[in-house]
Amino acid sequence: MRGARRDVPAPSARKDRFILVTGGSGYVGSHAAKALARAGFHPIILDNLSTGHVELARWGTFEKGDVGDDLRVKTLFARYPISAVMHFAAHAYVGESMGDPGRYYLNNVGKSLVLLEAMRASGVKLFIFSSSCAVYGTPLSLPLKEDHPKNPLSPYGKSKQMVEEILEDYCRAYGFRAVCLRYFNASGADPEGETGELHDPETHLIPLALRAGMREGEALRVFGSDYPTADGTCIRDYVHVSDVAAAHMLALDYLEKGGESGVFNLGNGNGFSVRQVIQVAERVRGEKIRLASAGRRPGDPPVLISDSTKARRVLGWEPAIPDLETIIASAWTWEQKWRTLRAVPADTKPKPVRPG
Repeated sequence: MRGARRDVPAPSARKDRFILVTGGSGYVGSHAAKALARAGFHPIILDNLSTGHVELARWGTFEKGDVGDDLRVKTLFARYPISAVMHFAAHAYVGESMGDPGRYYLNNVGKSLVLLEAMRASGVKLFIFSSSCAVYGTPLSLPLKEDHPKNPLSPYGKSKQMVEEILEDYCRAYGFRAVCLRYFNASGADPEGETGELHDPETHLIPLALRAGMREGEALRVFGSDYPTADGTCIRDYVHVSDVAAAHMLALDYLEKGGESGVFNLGNGNGFSVRQVIQVAERVRGEKIRLASAGRRPGDPPVLISDSTKARRVLGWEPAIPDLETIIASAWTWEQKWRTLRAVPADTKPKPVRPG
């Protein structure tokens, strides 16, 4: 593994620091909770378990509840000396958002407002937001920088953009300070095998490629083979989920030291096509993956590649696991471990593949 993360204050200097982690029993949220606990913080995990898994709420204190429940959230601020919020709770299926935009705006935007108002009432003003490269839409230039025009193609991406803009207003009017982290394709799993990806339904390419063919006759469906790319499939920038969690820690340290509000891309700056990812997954699995082609899905830009210079310069972030094969191998280790502990839910129909 290449690269190293910037040192953060020693755990002894951070003991019993309470951080609210919404959606902390989900994929990225659980990795962030582990990073917080390891650094000596006390994560308070708020999750309604609609898509999260209580098995992944292993670090800190788990509080079942909905981020849109004003009384529930205010009770947590009254019960614990919370100093900052990491906000992961959101619906995150691009395709679903195209068919049911109201659900996404009510949940991702409406409930974020409830959370922000509860923070304002409680005097908590440091906020780290799980945003997305989906705010950019189809790139006008590559790699994507933070000042690229925002033109999201889906209600999911629009909901992330709306929350970013709401945060700008809260920072200006109410003295909040916020960091928005625009992930590209968070991938892989905890290198120690303690948490990983458990979406249901799963739409992300890497776990679907690693699970493909586990049932007789099953093929991995690839949506779109006529994009303007070298092999006709979408190109994405894959960043290890532990590196994403590390960026949240650096963002927290940055805000606690008085850093100004800002947005930061999180990606490795390298693009891999769907077919290239599948080829690496085949090497990791040691077997061929049978494929089935399908048409494009709405909401998928052909290419998304990040420029994360700003995160490296301002936050001191440096991906520690930039190699795609290492990223996929960590996901494969998690898939094998989890399969022995609990059967991964699967329906009998082939599942659609998104390029992320």
